[in-house]
This record gives sequence, C-alpha cells and structure tokens, in this order.
Amino acid sequence: MSIRLYLDNLKIEKETTEVTIPLSDIHSLIIDNQKVTMTVPLINKCSEYNINLILCSIEHMPQTIIQPYSGNFQSPLMLKKQMEWNSVTKNILHKLIIKNKITNQIDLLKHLNRGVEVITKLNQFAEEVNEGDTLNREGLSAKMYFRNLFGSTFKRFEDDVINIGLNYGYSIFRSQISKTLIAKGLLPCIGIIHIGYNNPFNLSDDIIEVFRPLVDWYVYTHLKEALIFKKEHRLDLIKLSTTDVLIKGTRQTLLNAISIYIDRILDVFETGDISKYEEIHLIYGI
Repeated sequence: MSIRLYLDNLKIEKETTEVTIPLSDIHSLIIDNQKVTMTVPLINKCSEYNINLILCSIEHMPQTIIQPYSGNFQSPLMLKKQMEWNSVTKNILHKLIIKNKITNQIDLLKHLNRGVEVITKLNQFAEEVNEGDTLNREGLSAKMYFRNLFGSTFKRFEDDVINIGLNYGYSIFRSQISKTLIAKGLLPCIGIIHIGYNNPFNLSDDIIEVFRPLVDWYVYTHLKEALIFKKEHRLDLIKLSTTDVLIKGTRQTLLNAISIYIDRILDVFETGDISKYEEIHLIYGI
C-alpha cells in the first residue's frame, strides 16, 4: 500500500484500488502498517494542514508523532509568554487540574458502581489537594483508583493487555493535545505540572490529566477480561477522541473541548484570574 499527495488530497493506492480524501477533511492520520510507503510531499503537506500524523511501531503502539516545525504566526510571542509563566500561577493550576482529574475519576467509579469506600476516600483527597499538590494526593488517588478498577494486584506500566490499552489510548489523546498546542503557538515540552527534561510532551501530559478517565472507562468495559489487544480495540480508542465531553455545562466534542480548555488555562496565565479555569466533565457510555 502507498499513500501520496495528489493536489491537496491524500491518495491511497492498494493493488487495483485507489481512494482520494481531501486533506482539509482529515484531523488525524495514523499509520499502523509497516508496509505502507508514504511520500515526503504528503508528509510536508500534512504538516501544512496541521494534520495529526502518527506512526505506529510493529507492536501497533504510537511511536512517532510528526509535528510542524512552527505552530502559527504568533509562535515567538506565545513562546515568550510560555517561558514567563510564573510559579505561583503554575502551582494554582496544578491544584485545579489535579482536583479536576480526581473528580473525574470519582465520577467514573460512580458510573461503574464501584466501591463506596474508595469513592469516599477520593472525595477526601480531592478536597485536600493543595497548590503544587505537595501532599501527593494525585499519586495516592491514582493508586486506590486503579486498584479499585482493575484489581488489588494491578500495577501501572506492566506488560499486560490493560496497560497496553491504557498506554495506547493515552498516546492518541496526547497526540491530539500536542497538535492543538502547536496550532496555538505553544511548545508541548514546556509544562505546568510535568517538568521532565527528557519529556518532549510535558504540557501535553498536563492537559491530558482531566481526560484520562475516558480511556480508563473504555479499557475497563472492553479490555478487563481480554486476552489480546486487538485491531478493533485500537480503532475504538482512536474513535474515542471524537466523543463528547462537558465544559462550562456545554456539550462539546473532545477535540473542541481540548482547544477551549487550553484557552481557559492561557486566560488564567494572562489575567491571574483563577475563575477563568473551566473544569472538564466526562460523558461515559456514549
């Protein structure tokens, strides 16, 4: 199979079959086939259209994200502002993001009718989150939350179907977020909460926190008893990024909500007004 540029279209050629898709209609392009050939003009044109281009490994996991060299005409100005984000506002946003994340974890546990005791404890942790989360309420909540979802012996980052599903879903969301950050002239590597020197997606990993339980929901309902992470699971997790969520009481597609959410965070940095932050609330089972 080969994919190439034809005028301003993506042209897919496979044996005797040809399909043409306008690039303006494409948000994300995920290459999950090691035998696909792709032309450089198409890659460059995808970058020009700010298409989220992901290359998967032989294990079908997202491995490479191809991003445009620059975001928009305001990139230098946005970078200057991003470099000047003050630590006081960062700590406040750290608190708001983590509290929002824990609240969404609680909502998922309630949706799935999980343990009341764990929900009660997570509600306590959500109220105890302080600026900068120096009390590590995020870590404590995550430990109890994941074990309540996937069993007392579950551990993150082990090589099992549940973790593979979580990692795949998070990677897709992270790439969508990175695309939006770049389009706004921001650098994904300069974060609020995450500051890893070897992480090129620190800011993306900050933004994804409140959206993670949506992936957790899918993995719980489709992969908890699965023996193999199948193609259908990968396709479902990709489609998950087109579902709806709530922000400011308004139903938005997840992709629109990501953009609005980032704008509200930028408003907090710009004005210092905490009330500009808008919580994300997730919708399950849609």
